[in-house]
Amino acid sequence: MSESGAETPAWDIPAARNLYNINRWGSKYFDINEAGNVVAMPQQEAGASVEIVDVIEEARARGLKFPLLIRFQDILRDRVQAINEAFRNSIREYSYQGAFRGVFPIKVNQLREVVEEILDAGRPYDFGLEVGSKPELFAGLAMQSQVGSLIICNGYKDAEFIRMALLGTKLGKKVILVVEKLEELRQILSLSRQMGIEPLIGIRMRLVCKGAGKWSESGGENAKFGLSTAELLAALDLLKAENLGHCFKLLHFHIGSQVPDILTVKKAVQEISRFYAKLYKSGFALDYIDVGGGLGVDYDGSRSAFDSSTNYTLQEYTNDIVYYIADVCNAEGVPHPGIVSESGRAIVAHHSVLIVEVFGAIQKLRPETGFAYGENEHPLVKELLDIRRNLAKLNKLEAYHDALERKDDAQNMFTLGLLELPDKAKIESLHWEISQQVVQSFRGQAYVPEEIRKLEDSLGDQYLCNFSVFQSLLDHWALGQLFPIMPVSRLNEPPNREATLVDITCDSDGQINKFIDLRDVRDTLPLHALAGNGNGGEPYYLGFFLMGAYQDIMGDLHNLFSRVNEAHVFLDPDEPAGYYIEEIIEGATIVQALQDVQYDENELKRQMKAQVDEAIKSDRMKPSEAMRLLDDYERGLKNYTYLSF
Repeated sequence: MSESGAETPAWDIPAARNLYNINRWGSKYFDINEAGNVVAMPQQEAGASVEIVDVIEEARARGLKFPLLIRFQDILRDRVQAINEAFRNSIREYSYQGAFRGVFPIKVNQLREVVEEILDAGRPYDFGLEVGSKPELFAGLAMQSQVGSLIICNGYKDAEFIRMALLGTKLGKKVILVVEKLEELRQILSLSRQMGIEPLIGIRMRLVCKGAGKWSESGGENAKFGLSTAELLAALDLLKAENLGHCFKLLHFHIGSQVPDILTVKKAVQEISRFYAKLYKSGFALDYIDVGGGLGVDYDGSRSAFDSSTNYTLQEYTNDIVYYIADVCNAEGVPHPGIVSESGRAIVAHHSVLIVEVFGAIQKLRPETGFAYGENEHPLVKELLDIRRNLAKLNKLEAYHDALERKDDAQNMFTLGLLELPDKAKIESLHWEISQQVVQSFRGQAYVPEEIRKLEDSLGDQYLCNFSVFQSLLDHWALGQLFPIMPVSRLNEPPNREATLVDITCDSDGQINKFIDLRDVRDTLPLHALAGNGNGGEPYYLGFFLMGAYQDIMGDLHNLFSRVNEAHVFLDPDEPAGYYIEEIIEGATIVQALQDVQYDENELKRQMKAQVDEAIKSDRMKPSEAMRLLDDYERGLKNYTYLSF
C-alpha cells in the first residue's frame, strides 16, 4: 500500500522493536541497535553483538551471492547450556533424585557442523543424540565416541539398523533401541541372541493424552508410533520369556513437535509417570523416562497457546516435567528415574537467519503509469473522475462500491469487445486511486468494515525476493508455520509500505502472505520503499529468523532452486569486529542441481556442442559467436541456481 495519508506517529527504535516484535521472539538473541540495524547477540547479554549488515557486507566481499544463510554457532552452545541448566535448576528445586540426560534429534538439523557444535557444548552435561534412521545412526555412532554416551534410536527398524545399534552397545555406548511396534521387539531379541549382545531396550507408549498445535496428530491413541497398553503387556511377556527383563531401560512418549500449551505437557508427563511406576512395581527397574520432543519456540512472541507460539517458558517446562514425575513416583513409592528429553527445535531454531535480497516490487499504482484526462473520455472514465473529484463530500463506503461497480462494468465491456485498452487502463487506475483514498479515510477509526480491511490488504505491494519458498521455508508453505520476517537495516526510518513477499519460482504458491503479529496474523508486512524510489540504490535485505529447525534439510528442488550459500559466524574477542566467519559452505550450482535429477554434465555439453556445430554449418551462427555462446553455457553450469544482480 502506498504511503499513509494519516498523520505518521512518532518513530524511534522502541517503535521498531514493537512493530516487528523482536524484543519478544528474539529471546535476547536479536535486537535493533541505535543505527537501525538488526544485531545478533549469540550469548545474549554476556557477549558481543554482531550487526547482520556487517556479515552481509563481508559475505559480499567474499563473492557470496544471495540468498545467504547465516549460522551463529555460539547460539547453539548457549541453547544447549540453557536447556541443561534449566533441568538442573528444576532438579534442585524439587529435590529430584534422578539425573537429566538430554539428546539432540539429528533429524531437526543434520548438518555436521551443527551436530558437532551441539555435542561439544553438551559434553559437560553428557548430552547425547537421537537418531531415527539408518543414515542418522551411522553418523551418530561415529560422532559419539565416548564410552557411556547416550544414543536413542527411534523410528521403524530393520535388521541392519538393529545390528548397527548393537555394535554401538558393544563399543561401550548406551544405544537404546526404542520399540515402536511389537514385531520390532521380536527381531531385536532374535538378533541380539545371534550376536551375543544384550540389547538396551526402550518402549514408546501410545498415550491417551494427545498433543496440541500443528503436529498434534503425531500423538494420541491413533499415533503412527508406539505400543498400546495391551501391546506393552505382550512385550513384557516376551522379555520375561527371554530372561531379558533387566534390558528394559527406558519408557518413551512423544506428543508432537512445537507443543504450544503447557497443559498438554503436564497431562502427558503424569500419564507416562504412572506407567513407569506400575512397571517398576512389576519388577522392571527402568533407568529412564524419555519425555520426547515438543519443547516449543515462541515464533511470534505472543507467549500464547497459538500454533506459532508457546504459553510457557523453558524453566516452566522443565519445572513441570520434574515436578510431575517426582509427584507420581513419591505417591507410588518408587525411585525417581533419570529424565531424557529430545528437544531439537528449541536448541537449533534461533541459530540461523536466512538473508534474502528484495529486487523489485509490484504495485497497484505506479507513478510512471499516471494518465492525463481530457474532455472526450469514455463515460465510465468520466464517472470515476467525478467520484474521485467529489470523494471528500461522499460516503466513503458508498463511493468505493460505486467505483468497484464501474470497474466490473468495464471488465464486462472489454470481454465483449466494447472497450479499448487505454480506457480499460484508465478505469483500473482510477479505481485503485479511489480505493486508496477510501482506505486512508478509515485509518484511525474505532471501527473499520471488513471489506475495507480486505481492500487495504489488496492494495499492498508485492516485494520480489530472490529465494524459493519451497527450498528455504517449506513449513510455511506446507503447514502455515509462521516465522519472524523483518528488514535487517533502515529501522531508524518508519516503514512506509505494506507488502506481501513473492519468490522467484514459477509457482503461484511461492509467496508469503501471512506474518506474525502480537494479537493476530498479519496479511502484509510493513517495509520500506525500495531503491529507485529515492533511496540511492541501496540493496534491501530481509531477515527470515528462527530458521534453524527442519527448514535446512526439508526444502525441495522445485524449479531446481537448491541449497543456499552459508556463512558460519563465531564470536572471538580477539577479532577487531568481535567475531569472524569460520566457514563458508557454497550452495548448489546449476550443474549440481541438474545432477540431482539425473542429468550428466558431459552429456549436456556434448548435446549443446552438437547443436552449435550444426548452427555453424547452416550459417545461422559465425564460429566465433558460437564458441562464445558455448563457453557461456559451460561456464554458466558452475553458477549459483538463484538470480544474480
